[in-house]
Amino acid sequence: MDATVDRAPGQFELNADQRAIQEMTAAFAADRVAPNALEWDKMRHFPSDVVRETGALGLGGIYIRDDVGGSGLGRMDAVLIFEALARACPAFSAFISIHNMAAWMIDTFGDDDQRQRFLPKITSMEWLASYALTEPSAGSDAAALKTRAVRGPGNGADYTLNGTKQFISGAGDNDVYVVMSRTGEDGPKGVSTFVIPKDAPGLKFGALESKMGWHMQPTRQVIFEDCKVPAENRLSAEGMGFRIAMAGLDGGRLNIAACSLGGAQSALDKALQYASERQAFGQAIDRFQSMQFRLADMETELQASRIFLYAAASKLDAKAHDAGKWSAMAKRFVTDTGFKVANDALQVFGGYGYLHDYGVEKLVRDLRVHQILEGTNEIMRVIIARHLIGR
Repeated sequence: MDATVDRAPGQFELNADQRAIQEMTAAFAADRVAPNALEWDKMRHFPSDVVRETGALGLGGIYIRDDVGGSGLGRMDAVLIFEALARACPAFSAFISIHNMAAWMIDTFGDDDQRQRFLPKITSMEWLASYALTEPSAGSDAAALKTRAVRGPGNGADYTLNGTKQFISGAGDNDVYVVMSRTGEDGPKGVSTFVIPKDAPGLKFGALESKMGWHMQPTRQVIFEDCKVPAENRLSAEGMGFRIAMAGLDGGRLNIAACSLGGAQSALDKALQYASERQAFGQAIDRFQSMQFRLADMETELQASRIFLYAAASKLDAKAHDAGKWSAMAKRFVTDTGFKVANDALQVFGGYGYLHDYGVEKLVRDLRVHQILEGTNEIMRVIIARHLIGR
């Protein structure tokens, strides 16, 4: 049974341009992603050719400036795109999100030479980009990262990187890596950001990780063993890396929430169809009040999540002073809700929900990690609390 993609119901106040963006993305997802999603998952196949096709739609640089091939859209537009893609496959949508987050860091913090060198090929999807912050011993405590970049003597000297990054989507397959590395003191002020091509001397990759979900995208360690990086590939000044990482995550959290929302909407759609067809005790199971109440709760929770997410995206577009808090709140609420709705959908299917061919168990597996990445939902609570009561 193939995945399905339909236009999301119940949305409000989208302008004509936003509806066109949503419909274009949904059409691509229905044609190129949904029919293949279960097979990609089963075979653990990375469809790099289909990923690269999104470049022609402008999805390789959604909120990147247009002088380097970007689409120049806003965060609200991005949320609509990732939600539509995720209704076909959350893992596919999340991969595009990570690529865009890396591109945004170069566009926002890079100088003109860096933007012109890297972004035209990234926005066109000729080059696929990864973002590398997490390490084996530095996950939620990202400021404790140990990968170190040491600069040689003299002005303009290259850096030599040593260390390991963990859980990196696209590692080994992607072409460019935006990497956080320590150049100074311990803590957040000693971190810098580098753009490193796949063929950099001393850059290696670990074995392919065997994951619970997100089977269609490769995940490996990124290993630096005396990796040589030109000084001209450092984004912004030394010591700016942690600020760059945190700024990128505000948008990344909205994107991953949108991926959860789209995946959960797909799960609800499947549950509604199945409940209308499955017979028990002489009637369709959606005739039973207990089932109706379950479906009603799923719909209510998804619509609340959608409104919350759109509000948070609008905050980030407006550069509101509390946009970071709203991004954290939306990420926490929407990803928790998305997983719950997908899990409830599996329960509607009963034993059939546990079978791969029906597509629901894939959604449960894929959406579980959204509660962990881009900052765990426990860390989201820390961020929210700090905004409320201070450190």
